[in-house]
Amino acid sequence: MYRDKTILAVIPARGGSKRLPNKNIKPLLGKPLIVWTIEQANKSKYLDKIIVSTDSQKITKVARRYNAEVPFQRPKKISKDNVPLLDVVIHALEFYKRKGINFDMAVILQPPCPMRIAKDIDGAIEYLFKKKAKAIISVCEAFHHPLWMNILSPDGCMKNFLARSTRGKNSQYLPKYFQLNGAIFLGFVDYVKRNKSYYGKETYAYIMPKEKSLEIDDIVDFKLVEALLRG
Repeated sequence: MYRDKTILAVIPARGGSKRLPNKNIKPLLGKPLIVWTIEQANKSKYLDKIIVSTDSQKITKVARRYNAEVPFQRPKKISKDNVPLLDVVIHALEFYKRKGINFDMAVILQPPCPMRIAKDIDGAIEYLFKKKAKAIISVCEAFHHPLWMNILSPDGCMKNFLARSTRGKNSQYLPKYFQLNGAIFLGFVDYVKRNKSYYGKETYAYIMPKEKSLEIDDIVDFKLVEALLRG
């Protein structure tokens, strides 16, 4: 709880990862990937309830082995790879509402972001109130500058690949761009329900450093994060 507001943390862990099979329970330095998020969420000063939402019995067993709460099996209809994460959160909120338990805020903590620590979670919560915001989404400075990116013509010609204003400039002289890092989506329940999204005119960015913003999508990401955590 923070400033009398109750906070539900949802760790979404679907079983059907395609690019990296069994990603959420793949061992990372001796611990299943999801456990890195479970442990840091449990260290937060402000989270009132932390749950894992999964459709997988394997993930359920791993999560419970590490003392995580898995109060239900997520329905198949919201376990497909094209289902918005907000639907997963709403499902969890409705589950508790039927039990007479309501939360003021909900935060999504995705397992593929193991560099995110409790201090980041609590910092985002504090920042939301500092900004008098309704939602917070974590970002970091872009890993690759978008002004150096473009589509290629069928013949591969790069004649118009870069804008004239960009050519020959070093990155420090270009405007800063930021990207979502997937680590934290936080918001008031009524706001995200009304918007059907964490995005909106009262949503603000919580900036995290690049070294805490690596998100694991494939085996290359996994090996990179493994090397950084090993130090």
